[in-house]
Amino acid sequence: MKILIIGNGGREYALGLRLLADTAKHNLFFAPGNGATTRLGKNIKFNNLNELALWAKDNAIELTIVGGEEPLSAGVVDIFKSYGLEIFGPSKAAARLEASKVFMKDVLTRAGVRTAKHISTNDIAQADKFIDEQAAKNRNVVVKADGLCAGKGVIIAKSADEAKNAVRQMLSENSFGVAGSRVVIEEYLDGFELSFFAICDGERFSSLPVAQDHKRLLDGDEGPNTGGMGAYAPTPLASTELIKKIEKDVIAPTLKAMKELDCEFCGVLFAGIMVVDNEPIVLEFNVRFGDPECEVLMPLIDGELADGLAAAARGELVEFKIKKAYAVGVVIASQNYPYGASEPAKITEPAEREGAYIDYARVSDDKSALMATGGRVCVCVGVAPSIQEAANNAYLLAGDVKFKGAKYRKDIAYQVL
Repeated sequence: MKILIIGNGGREYALGLRLLADTAKHNLFFAPGNGATTRLGKNIKFNNLNELALWAKDNAIELTIVGGEEPLSAGVVDIFKSYGLEIFGPSKAAARLEASKVFMKDVLTRAGVRTAKHISTNDIAQADKFIDEQAAKNRNVVVKADGLCAGKGVIIAKSADEAKNAVRQMLSENSFGVAGSRVVIEEYLDGFELSFFAICDGERFSSLPVAQDHKRLLDGDEGPNTGGMGAYAPTPLASTELIKKIEKDVIAPTLKAMKELDCEFCGVLFAGIMVVDNEPIVLEFNVRFGDPECEVLMPLIDGELADGLAAAARGELVEFKIKKAYAVGVVIASQNYPYGASEPAKITEPAEREGAYIDYARVSDDKSALMATGGRVCVCVGVAPSIQEAANNAYLLAGDVKFKGAKYRKDIAYQVL
């Protein structure tokens, strides 16, 4: 099958690597890809999504998979379908579940899905009133920019003053531009987080292993929030009973509500769940595979991935088969991440290790070697029959990846280890 993957990060590399593990032979293309995706297929340059759709049409692409949220919110699925192309992902209307936190909260309310007590507003006085009400109950709040902020538009305030300052920064457009022109303020929930993924065809869904992400930069969940410093799956924190609750009380009613709103959801529905007293409460929805969760989900999916995603795109969902194994992913980041840019650095790639491999993200190829170009550079993934063994495999490999300023957390999966 001729497959186009839209994106340039570790998530897209992981998708490509897993597709090459199908028994069917695939010809992969990445738009735009990164310095390492050329090892898996061919990188394609494009100026806009309409031009990319025309290229896909002219080159008889049989399936397109969208990696990130920005092209989805820009309507890439609608554009490709207008050319009669098969594409896996939600429409522009459905992608609002991630593109607008206000819309997402409205859908949750309509669907009767539990979420944190919240308000959405662009009025500072109204925001201050809600913050003060929560403070009077000795409750902290979380302030979120309404739009897309690459996973960084969330402030977990430790005081009312900090929350009020975050609101003012967002609404003044100093922090996140137009994405912060409206804010959602919600009560802080004390529990543990899960990343729940479902492949959807508009009406039905097939659940994937439940993952747990590690957002903070430093060990012990210290330091600033990042796009994710590692993940593992499946997590024993998600019992069979809890998984059934999430399927019944979160995913199913959300898909029903989206259909009632004439924006059926087809693609990956990623629910960020906070578990409080064994009850799932939705923090947010994303409309694509997470990163770095995708990197630990891909090696756990059995069977023909391309056929499964193509079937979902056609509205003909098939149940995804899952291997009996665990995967742990350790993100290796550049020296100045997430505070600022880092100087490009030559990567000394390690020898192959059994039970582990690398998904490359922010890298370029200068012909003689891969170069770390900043941000989250790669993910070392370990796969094994136990979480401990998978973590050991990932960390042995991570220790062999060398470039100036490389850093990574040493405690991925610590909550179960």
